[in-house]
Amino acid sequence: MIALNFSPFPELKTQRLLLRKLEITDANEIFFLRSNEEVLRYLGREPAKTVAEAEEFISKIKKAVDENDSVLWGITFLSDPSTIIGTICLWNFEKENYRSEIGYILHPDHWRKGIMKEAINSVVDYGFDVLGLHSIGASLSPENIASSSVLESAGFVKEAHLKESFYFNGKFTDKAIYSRLKKAN
Repeated sequence: MIALNFSPFPELKTQRLLLRKLEITDANEIFFLRSNEEVLRYLGREPAKTVAEAEEFISKIKKAVDENDSVLWGITFLSDPSTIIGTICLWNFEKENYRSEIGYILHPDHWRKGIMKEAINSVVDYGFDVLGLHSIGASLSPENIASSSVLESAGFVKEAHLKESFYFNGKFTDKAIYSRLKKAN
C-alpha cells in the first residue's frame, strides 16, 4: 500500500512550467477557472458565483493536501509564477490498489499549446516515481475531444465508455475512462 505525504509541498518544474501550491492570493484566477463557461463546459459542475467561493475552494484544497488526501497544483509559467493559468491534481487515491485519478483545467487563452500535456507528464512522473502509483486514471465526457486527445498524447488509453453514468442538470450523460500504467523498468 502506498503512503502519501505532501509535506513539504511538492513543487514541480518542467521546461516552461512551475506547478505550485495554491495560495489565497490566487483566488481571482481560481474564480475565473471555476466560473468560465468554456472551462466548465464538460465538467458537470456548477460555476462559482463569487471570489469568496474560490477562496473557500483554496482553503478546502489546502486542508486536503495537509491531510494527505489529495494534491492540487496551480499551473504557472516559470517566467510568471504568480499568475495561475490552470490547475492539475491527483485525487481519489485507492492506496491499496496503488491508483489515483488525475484532473485538470486550463485557461482558454492557453489551450492547444502543449501546456496541459507538459503538466500531465510531470504529474504522472511524480505519481509513479515519487508516490509509487501503478496506475493513474481520468474520467471525462466523451464529447470533450480536446481532453481525450491530450490524455492520449500523454500515454493514456481509453479503457471504458460508461453509458448515462453521470447525472447533472437534470440529465444523464456518458463518461469515458482513461488510464495510464507505470511502465516496468
